[in-house]
Order: sequence, then C-alpha cells, then structure tokens
Amino acid sequence: MAVWQERAELLFKAEGIETLKNSNVLVVGLGGVGSFAAEFLARAGVGNMTIVDGDIVDITNVNRQLPALHSTVGMPKIKVVGDRLMDINPELNLIRIEEFISPERAHEIVTKDFDYVLDCIDSVTPKLNLIIAAKRKGVKVISNMGAGGKMLASKVVVKDIGKTDVCPLAKVIRKRLRKEGIKSGVKAVFSLEKPDESSLKMTDGSNYKKSFFGTNSWMPALFGLHAAETVIKHLVKKEK
Repeated sequence: MAVWQERAELLFKAEGIETLKNSNVLVVGLGGVGSFAAEFLARAGVGNMTIVDGDIVDITNVNRQLPALHSTVGMPKIKVVGDRLMDINPELNLIRIEEFISPERAHEIVTKDFDYVLDCIDSVTPKLNLIIAAKRKGVKVISNMGAGGKMLASKVVVKDIGKTDVCPLAKVIRKRLRKEGIKSGVKAVFSLEKPDESSLKMTDGSNYKKSFFGTNSWMPALFGLHAAETVIKHLVKKEK
C-alpha cells in the first residue's frame, strides 16, 4: 500500500485497496460532473481508468468544473484532468481519449474490460448510446441526469432508471431506453427538485446539445460524488 492510501485502507481494508487497484473504470465526459467523479475515483485508489472528452476549458466553466481556472482556459480538459489524476496517483494506468464521443464510437469504446462505466455526458444522443453500449456488452453503468437548474443538495438521489421521477432529462432517457428494450438495470443519479425553467437557454445545437440550464458550483460536483460513491461501493462490495 502506498503511504497516501493509509486512511483509505483503514476504511476499505487491505483487500478493498487491492480490489480498487485492479479495477478498470471508464469515465465519459469531464465537465462539472465527470471531472469530480474521476478525481474521487482516483483518490479512492482505482488503478485503471479511461477518460474521454473532446472539449477545451471555457471561461464559462469556471463556476462549476474542476479543471476550469483562469489559467487553464483554452486547454483540453483531457489534459488538465488527466495530469491532475496522475499527480494524485503516479501509478495510475490512465488512458486518455480526446474526442467528443459519437454514437458509433460509444459502441467501440465500451468493452467488457471495464468493471463500470460512468456516463457524465450532458447531451441526449451520445448519452443514450453509451448506456446502450454498456448494457449490450454486460458492463455496469451509472448515468448522470440533469444537474442544471437545481439548487437543493438534499434532493439528489441514486435509483434505477426505471424509478426516476421529476427530472426532464431522465424522462427522455427512460422513454428512449424503453424503445431499445431497456427498462431497468441502469443506475441513475438525478434530483427530485424541479429545474428552474427561467434559467434555460437555447443553443445552436452543436455537439448534440440544444439547450442548457443555469448551474451553480456544488450541484454538478454532488452528482459526480454520488456516481463515484456508487461505483466504489460496488467495487469493494459495500453497496447498500
């Protein structure tokens, strides 16, 4: 065990630390949710990780995304987050894929080598295909729903996609998955708080994204925390 993992071993025990070291996790999307999720996984001791993102840091990301600083504006998120993860755990086996994941690529990137897939994408089509790819290949997956337009930390929960409620994005994903014959078996992080419709802004539709809600500093990170917690507890067999 590395010295930096001393506190974690007290909680996870030696066998848990070894299990995490040998685990292989895929994180797609390194924005407000995915950047925090990836960091929590790395700090917990997950030893093999693939991260996917094709975006660069924008000044508007500074209010909520881990890699976003005034000094990193214009830099690829995959570099900023990846370098940070390696600084946390120099022994991490990290694979970086710098691209916006297309529906086709989702089915190529997801393989049975992964113990868990974290969907941290904020646009419907690639999100849907990532989930479908994981389900078709028998890989466990947790999907993050809409963190935008929300303020209440206490309303964030993790349930099966078939039991999601209130969240508009979850409703869309749930319905489209049903058309693919997927009614359950997908963990979802979502909020029971109704989004603030007055904070909605339309976009030009690039990168499969037609609109977005206003965001704050804590909700995306909280979604990432719940996703990472779910994955880590599964890996060390401490699920509720």
